[in-house]
Amino acid sequence: MNLTPYIQIARVDHWIKNVFILPGIVLALFFYPRPVTGQLLIDILIGLLAACLTASSNYVINEILDAERDRHHPVKKERPIPSGHVSIPVAYAEWILLGIAGSALGFWVNASMGWACVFLWFMGTLYNIPPIRMKDMPYADVLSESINNPIRMAMGWFSTGLVAMPTMSIMLSYWMFGAFLMATKRFAEYRSIGDPERAAKYRSSFKFYNEERLLTSILFYASLFAMFAAVFITRYKLEVILATPIVAYAMAYYLHLGFKEKSPAQYPERLFREKKLMLICLAAFLACGGLLFVELPSLEQFLVPWHKPPV
Repeated sequence: MNLTPYIQIARVDHWIKNVFILPGIVLALFFYPRPVTGQLLIDILIGLLAACLTASSNYVINEILDAERDRHHPVKKERPIPSGHVSIPVAYAEWILLGIAGSALGFWVNASMGWACVFLWFMGTLYNIPPIRMKDMPYADVLSESINNPIRMAMGWFSTGLVAMPTMSIMLSYWMFGAFLMATKRFAEYRSIGDPERAAKYRSSFKFYNEERLLTSILFYASLFAMFAAVFITRYKLEVILATPIVAYAMAYYLHLGFKEKSPAQYPERLFREKKLMLICLAAFLACGGLLFVELPSLEQFLVPWHKPPV
């Protein structure tokens, strides 16, 4: 049996998306500083592998259940299942085994990491499997897929040994950031297909979506991201406000890519080829992460000049 198609449906090339685990690790070290030991690095690497295997399980079920619709997509019709190179029963077994392996590795790190893997897998079933299949519901498709962002952040947090949840403001902000990315991807897909009828055959939510509705939702998600991020910044680390212009620029540039013909936003796993975007995102990550560990006492006096006089 040729294993290549089965590796392809696990979408190992999509593992790059698990870079969204990194902010959870940085936040854990900010809230609970500790030495970076060899054991900590091992736990983080095992947690990363657990996230990758669990995500691959979700990709496999997505490939199985989307095969018929993928035949209406100009590029995805060449995937292994639509093109007939995969045994469906074997693919279902692969889905189950990858889910078990990912969750088992998660529990090896700690119980919280294990349950985060289970939750990621469970959201994959809600997203893909009828009769719920949130993938086919407008707006719910974006929100249910992008919730993987805060789950990944929690995975990074838990992989450092913490068992309590990260603060809710940053989790909600990260969710809305993911929704912004996913809605932009939907927008790019819709524009690329160029035919509303054909788009609806490929993705059921496109029966409702149009460019105006998608753009409106992108603005909504970006606004909520900024509001929840502001709560975190003002509550925990005011210095991070200095990084907001570069974060805003990164988001604006990503949206710009969404308008391009054959937009790379349709394929997040390939975005690493967009050198300018990668440089902007790296600068934004380093600025946010670095400022978490910088103290600027004069910044609060500058931004909050009024102080209640002592009684």
